[in-house]
Amino acid sequence: MKLKLAENIRLLRKERHMTQESLAAALGVTVGAVYKWENGLSQPELSLIVEIADFFDTSVDALLGCRLNDNRLESALERLVEYSRVLDPEALVQAEKILAKYPHSFRAVYRCAGVYLAYAAGSRDKAQLNRTRELLEQARLLIGQSDDKSVSETSLNGAMAHVLLMLGEKEKCLELLKRSNATGEFNHYIGACLAVYLNRTEEAVPYLTKALLNVISTFFDTILSYVFVYCARKDWNSALAMMRWMLVFLSGLRLEEKPDALEKTRAEMLAMLAHVQSMAGLDGEAEATLRQAADTALAFDSTPDYSLKTARFAEDLKETMFVDAFGATATGSVRNVLELAKDEKLTAKWEEIIKNGN
Repeated sequence: MKLKLAENIRLLRKERHMTQESLAAALGVTVGAVYKWENGLSQPELSLIVEIADFFDTSVDALLGCRLNDNRLESALERLVEYSRVLDPEALVQAEKILAKYPHSFRAVYRCAGVYLAYAAGSRDKAQLNRTRELLEQARLLIGQSDDKSVSETSLNGAMAHVLLMLGEKEKCLELLKRSNATGEFNHYIGACLAVYLNRTEEAVPYLTKALLNVISTFFDTILSYVFVYCARKDWNSALAMMRWMLVFLSGLRLEEKPDALEKTRAEMLAMLAHVQSMAGLDGEAEATLRQAADTALAFDSTPDYSLKTARFAEDLKETMFVDAFGATATGSVRNVLELAKDEKLTAKWEEIIKNGN
């Protein structure tokens, strides 16, 4: 088995922003010793390995870089999944057996924590919730073993916050979420915690607004990408349904009929709908939709406003800029959408419409 002790000591030291000198001082060894460890020229004694693991808040297994490739563990975890699918209580019995056998395996601990969380979410059993809490803490210490890029200390903190909320520790839940929210991924959860569970509704608004903006952006990206997938499959009915759904969603977000950033997006989406209609053989509808896109785009470009001040529900987005990747002007963005769709016929028609002022 190839160990990664040298690599891990160096990595953990740098994560703590420590020099070799400061690590040597903390462990009571020479700088030369730390240098040799990090370059694989020598290894610390066993007692020092334990001390180093403790210093960096990790396990000896994780520090050494051990990977458990035991088929028996994989089989046991597969059986665990089968039990969990029907909430068979036997899953918890099997989870404890796995944990007894593989106490230092991140994969085992993390999966068993997930099983306990699933059962505890339904039962609100405090013993199960506390066991979930213990396992998530253990998983955090072992995360250095994980090869799963979808699992991080942040995602573990999100699961832990869920446990704290179910245990009634609302303030601790909120504190953990705020501490883990550097990228804004918990805005929705913080908003829910404040508004629903702590009755601090006004404090929740900025978080909920940011979460709503993220939902809008994600929705547009997802739906538009799906439309390209359906067009590639020549599934015009699904593509049309997706585009119409998006336009209804956009309409529901509009508070006033003013040309703000949502209106620019609407022009782009109308152009994409025209493309799908054209590909589906609905030429008359396609031209009418394209002219509607032109009306919308020209109205926006005459008095451009990239804010979301007329967006329904988005109370704190008055000063927020909503910029998409298609272009600065609405007319230019529509052209870019049609070019991305490789629709030469509608692109030419668009140029004609814009040139003649629709």
